[in-house]
Amino acid sequence: MALSQPTAPLTGAAQAVPAATTPPPAGREPRSYLPFLGFANLGVYMALLTPVMVSMAFKIDHLVGAEAAPAQLGMVMGVGALFALICNPLAGRLSDRTTSRLGMRRPWIMGGAIVGAAALAVVGTAQSVALVLVGWCVAQAAFNAVLAAANATIPDQVPVERRGKVSGLVGMATPLAILLGSVIVNQISADGARFVVPAALGLIFSLLFAAVLRDRRLEQAPAQRFTVGQFFGSFVFDPRKHPDFGWTWLTKFMVMFGYAGIATFLPYYLVGKFDLSEQEATGVILTATFASVVGMVISSPVGGILSDRFGKRRPFVAAAGAIMAVGLVVLAFAPSIALVVVGQAIIGLGAGAFFSVDIALATQVLPSKDDTAKDLGVLNIANALPQSLAPAMAPAILAVGANLPMGQYPTWYLFGAVVALAGAVLVYRIKGVR
Repeated sequence: MALSQPTAPLTGAAQAVPAATTPPPAGREPRSYLPFLGFANLGVYMALLTPVMVSMAFKIDHLVGAEAAPAQLGMVMGVGALFALICNPLAGRLSDRTTSRLGMRRPWIMGGAIVGAAALAVVGTAQSVALVLVGWCVAQAAFNAVLAAANATIPDQVPVERRGKVSGLVGMATPLAILLGSVIVNQISADGARFVVPAALGLIFSLLFAAVLRDRRLEQAPAQRFTVGQFFGSFVFDPRKHPDFGWTWLTKFMVMFGYAGIATFLPYYLVGKFDLSEQEATGVILTATFASVVGMVISSPVGGILSDRFGKRRPFVAAAGAIMAVGLVVLAFAPSIALVVVGQAIIGLGAGAFFSVDIALATQVLPSKDDTAKDLGVLNIANALPQSLAPAMAPAILAVGANLPMGQYPTWYLFGAVVALAGAVLVYRIKGVR
C-alpha cells in the first residue's frame, strides 16, 4: 500500500517552480493523512520525550550516582537539544529541495526514524556518559528530521481553514506520548528497554505514516545550489522584515521553556522533596502525567475547534501561557504528592490549549511560501532551544534557590512560570493574526 503508491507529481504550469510555491490545498486533506500524521507525531515524541521526562534522569543516576547526576543530565540534555536545534530546520530546508522519486518529505521521515531508533538503542545499552551523549545527539538529530518533514506536510496537504483541527490532533500527540512513555518506564526496570521500546514505536509509526503519505514530488531541483550561506540561513530569519514571525518564534520559545525546559528535573524534585525511591517516583510521574494528559485531552481539541470557529489564535495562546504559569506555581509550592498531580493537571490544560493552535498560528505567519519546511524548522528551534538552555541554566538557578527559603526546585519552577507568563503577554505583539 504504501511505498508502491505513486507520489503525486506537480503538473501543468506548476512544474516550472518548486512544489512549495503552489497555492494552499483546497477541499480536504486525504482521509488517511490525519490519523497517520497523529500516530507519527505520537511515536516520535514518545521516543524523544520519554528520555527527557523520565528515563534519562535515572539512566544518568545509575551511571554516575545521585550527587553528580543533575550536572551530567544537564550536559547531556543541553548538548542533545543543540543537535535538535540544528537538524530540525536544516532537514526541513533540505526536504524542500528533495527530488527523490519517493517524494519531498518521505525520505527524511523514513531515514530519520531508522537512524533515530538505532541511536536510542545505543543510549539504552551504553555504559558511560560519553556514549549516552553521542547516542542522544544522533537520536535528537534523526528524530527531529522526522518531525521537520512530517509537519511540513501540513501546509502541503491541509487547507488553511482546517489547520486548527489538525494542529489540535498533533498537539494531543505530545501528552499522549509522555503518558505512554511513563507507563513504559513504570512497567520496565531495565535501562535498555526503557529506551528501545519507545524507539521501536517511533520507528513503526513513522514508517506507517511514510507508507500512506501521498507525498508531493519536486520534478526539478531548484536552480540555485545549496550554498554555505543557505546552510546558515536555515537557522535565521530577519525579524525586521517579518516581525509577526519573530514574535511567534519568541512566544513559542517562552511558553515551551515553561513547559518542556522545566520538566526534565521532575524525577530529582520528587526524590529529593518527598524522599521517594526510584520506583515510587516513576509511579508518581505516571499519575501526574495521566492528570496532565486528561487536561490536555480536554483543552486541545476544544481549543483547536474554537480557534477555527472564531478565526482567532492569539487569545488561546495567551490563555494557555497564563494557565501553565499557574500550574508551575502550584507545582513549586506543592506540600504533598496530591498537589503535584494537581499542578501537572493545570499545566496540561494550558499546554493542550497552546498546542491546539500553535501550528495553525505558525503556518499563517511564515515568511516565504518557497521555504515552508525551512521556516517551520526555524520555528521548531523554539521547541528545541529551551531544552538546551534550561538544563544549562539549571545549575545556576538551583544554586540561587539553595540560598532562598523556598529551596532549589521551587525556585526553578517559579522561574519557568515567569517565562511562560511573559510568552502569554508577548503573543499580542503579533499583528497579522487575530
